[in-house]
Amino acid sequence: MIFRLCAFAALVAALAGCAYRTTTTVKTIAVVKGPVTRVVTLVPSMAEDLFAVGAGNAVVGVSAYSDAPPQAKKLPQIATFASISSERIVALHPDLAVGIVSQDRLVADLRRAGIQVLLLHDDSYADIFNNLMALGVVTGHRDEATAFVQQLQAHTAAILRAVKPRARKPSVFVVLGTAPIFTVGRGSYIDTLIGMAGGRNAAADINAPYARYSAEALVARQPDVLIADPDIHLNDVLGRAPWTALRAVREHHLYVLPDAADFPACWPTLRRYFGDVRPAAMMISAGLADPRMKIEIEVTARKPVVIATSI
Repeated sequence: MIFRLCAFAALVAALAGCAYRTTTTVKTIAVVKGPVTRVVTLVPSMAEDLFAVGAGNAVVGVSAYSDAPPQAKKLPQIATFASISSERIVALHPDLAVGIVSQDRLVADLRRAGIQVLLLHDDSYADIFNNLMALGVVTGHRDEATAFVQQLQAHTAAILRAVKPRARKPSVFVVLGTAPIFTVGRGSYIDTLIGMAGGRNAAADINAPYARYSAEALVARQPDVLIADPDIHLNDVLGRAPWTALRAVREHHLYVLPDAADFPACWPTLRRYFGDVRPAAMMISAGLADPRMKIEIEVTARKPVVIATSI
């Protein structure tokens, strides 16, 4: 039996595609003085958030790997996750630099230069929506942010209505890295999505949103399903320990999440032709780790089509 966590895949694809993984408080927002018309972003997700709430025109500099939306690729790169170029940022004359809390040690020079800095958390599911609102408020796009948050919540609710209860919740191990093994624990938005989709996080014993995981613990847990980020190339290590010792690998219970950029383009077409038929209504072009899984999904998704003809 193949555990179809298609709802989970769709949830992750839809929300990662928007990359809203941060949180804030009213107090944090209050310290940002307006008007904010020029913003640099220190992580890719912040650039996506700003464009999503209608503040894309205010973004004047981005971090490395900011490739969504396409407009972000054309902007000057002024940072990586682990470093920033204070000189380049100052030269852009921004009103605000937006990053995440773990970058606090990097922004001292910006503060000394008189540039406002807003650092947001990037862990929980609630952070997704809180950050959109925060960025909408500080850039004067509160209404657009509110509308987009409501759209995301409505879309998520529609997906959840299609999730059927299971007598046994499959355990899911999310592979974010293989050398060393890296995964998600409690407090991560992905951990929440697994539960929403009807599964349970095999690494819920980790009391941190993201952490290394030992090979011994992974083998002992024997998760029912592996879900992997496509960038880690899980297929390249499946023939080695500890992966060969996993029942999920031997039974081909492996899913590779699709590229987030594919979701907006594919979803309307799938919805139009398959409606509520599962799993086609829940899954987009997933890079499945084994061809047999692709065949199974295609067979399950079959639906009679009536073609109108004229004489």
